[in-house]
Amino acid sequence: MQVLKVFNNNVVLTADELGREVVVTGRGVGYQARPGDPVDPALIVRRFVPADNPDSVAQVLADIPPERLALVETLFSEAMRELGSLLPPLAVVAVADHVHQAIERVARGEVMEYPMRVEVAHLHPVELEVAEALLVKLNRQLDVPLPQGEAIALAMHLFHAVTGSPSMEQTFVQSKLIRQIFDTVQQAYGDEFDPDSIDAARFATHLRYFFARAQAGKQLDGGVPEVAVLVAAGNLGAQQLALRIKSLLELRLQQPVSSDEVTYLTMHVARMEQGMRTRI
Repeated sequence: MQVLKVFNNNVVLTADELGREVVVTGRGVGYQARPGDPVDPALIVRRFVPADNPDSVAQVLADIPPERLALVETLFSEAMRELGSLLPPLAVVAVADHVHQAIERVARGEVMEYPMRVEVAHLHPVELEVAEALLVKLNRQLDVPLPQGEAIALAMHLFHAVTGSPSMEQTFVQSKLIRQIFDTVQQAYGDEFDPDSIDAARFATHLRYFFARAQAGKQLDGGVPEVAVLVAAGNLGAQQLALRIKSLLELRLQQPVSSDEVTYLTMHVARMEQGMRTRI
């Protein structure tokens, strides 16, 4: 492994044996190092292999104190294990950068607002619960504690890491869109619609998978189970609402929604409607 660029004593951009650009961290790994020098493997604590912008990843890591990076990595890894997942290496960079920036904001007396608590609590309740516990552990280690609202951002980082969403920005956009869809359902059914019901949770999960399919260009298109067709065909109100949701999705995603996807949307709406009648 050979040094390409030294960012500070603890962060170096290197080229590995396969010619890949790899960011390595560790106390003293960059001390008195120059481009072309070999890297002492005994000094390497972490390795990151970014698909894009390795310089940017290295600079982010160089700005974070090593002890802060280690603290976030330890606590976030524990949180991921609670969710039954391993921590992707680059997710460490994203969450450590967020926590570092949050700490710096608190030190400057700045307050960051997170207006999406209702949406996150509904759409990602497990991640939020784990994030709140993570924030408590984190604040025990900090001189000035972070505000409770930071649990919202940490929950989204956990969701992003677990699901492999393309970016945190996209994760927030998707959650906001699900909220808009739920508002549309609420307008149609009024107080009868319970956004905390199991049917609503299943619908939210279906939408998340739809976003993944749409992102990959692999929408359902090639036949749906007969039961889905029958349920969709037997409920005109659900069909009309599904078409409204289809229009909203097409507007926000800037791509058409296949007829098979609409059939599944209709089926989920019909199930929610059936659940409403059962609760009455």
